[in-house]
Amino acid sequence: MKRRVVVTGMGAITPLGNDWRTTWENAKQGTNGIDFITGFDISTNDIKIGGEIKNFDFDAVLGRKFTKRMDKFVQLAMVSTKEAVADSELDFEQENRDRCGVYFASGIGGLATIASEEDKAQNRGYDRISPFFIPGSIINIAAGQIAIDYGLHGMATSSVTACASATNGIGDAFRAIRDGYLDIIVAGGSEASMIPLGLGGFNVMQALNRSNDPSYASIPFDKNREGFVMGEGSATLILEEYEHAIARGAHIYAEIVGYGSTCDAYHITGPDPEADGARKCMELAISDAGLDMEDVDYINAHGTSTPLNDRTETKAIKKAFGDHAYQLHVSSTKSMTGHLLGASGAVEAIFTAMATKDDFVPPTINSKEIDKEECDLNYTLGYGITKEVDVAISNSLGFGGHNATIVFKKYRG
Repeated sequence: MKRRVVVTGMGAITPLGNDWRTTWENAKQGTNGIDFITGFDISTNDIKIGGEIKNFDFDAVLGRKFTKRMDKFVQLAMVSTKEAVADSELDFEQENRDRCGVYFASGIGGLATIASEEDKAQNRGYDRISPFFIPGSIINIAAGQIAIDYGLHGMATSSVTACASATNGIGDAFRAIRDGYLDIIVAGGSEASMIPLGLGGFNVMQALNRSNDPSYASIPFDKNREGFVMGEGSATLILEEYEHAIARGAHIYAEIVGYGSTCDAYHITGPDPEADGARKCMELAISDAGLDMEDVDYINAHGTSTPLNDRTETKAIKKAFGDHAYQLHVSSTKSMTGHLLGASGAVEAIFTAMATKDDFVPPTINSKEIDKEECDLNYTLGYGITKEVDVAISNSLGFGGHNATIVFKKYRG
């Protein structure tokens, strides 16, 4: 018998706020978290804007010793996780820690540490790099550090599927609880690749917006879209088996009811133009939830603001939902946060869960001239709307053809 899975805690640090509640409220208000980069000298970079974390003292929260040893993506993961655990009111000392796990993702991991240690090696020699270089930057260390901090002995793992990483991680965690392997999982994703090397790498691929206009750069579904805006951040969700959550009197935000994952098997960066992988992914997720396609009220789209993604995702939605595609609401919150790469699905999972709790569809901001030939759905533009949201899905589509969809349902007891 499959078990129910609920969300009982959340945490986030994003370009929209340094906690999940501020992030969500700013998303509801249509706040733009994209601005000119201040974290490093941008004078020689073509790309000068991004979605940065703002005014946060990592040393004060995590300790100087920790921040010196661990890459920023691990620091971000710990910040969002500390908030999520506190929000859940879990006391792991009272839990069977063999039944508690960590599924925490990143698409790139410790890129800043890799870049800085290579610079150090070139200047001082490879025997002078930090002994914390490897353990401080490898992708799985975020999950490992979370498990260490809370003494969680169940499976601790990291999905790495580019921009689908966090959504795959949350979906895999959902299945692990639903199928009885674990009772509680700390799930999410973190990314901190907004450094000159990261920006340069995506820029030469022609994946980034080059306008350097914060108010008209991340413009999903707009006919003038030309690329995404990079962001950084982390989000954590505490997933818990329903009966366990009820027994301890936990606050429940939403229920996760379905998950689908496919691969285009088409191209290393470009999506399948027929959109069949993304279509099938949504269909599998809805079927897994035991729902009909017409039950879906809202889609938090991957919506990167690239010509290929927005066109292909729109086609996938139309193929999957038929006439209902024009009735449901679609928005891209990347218009506000930028694209957090492997962490994007975790942040957007919070938005999607809260859409069902608050009966609110967050907006797509900045987009002015919708590409009506290729992007002709019911996009929520400019301002969010109050609307009953019983079922909502979050899509993530990653380089390599990775597709992931998770389904949230309003918690009604």
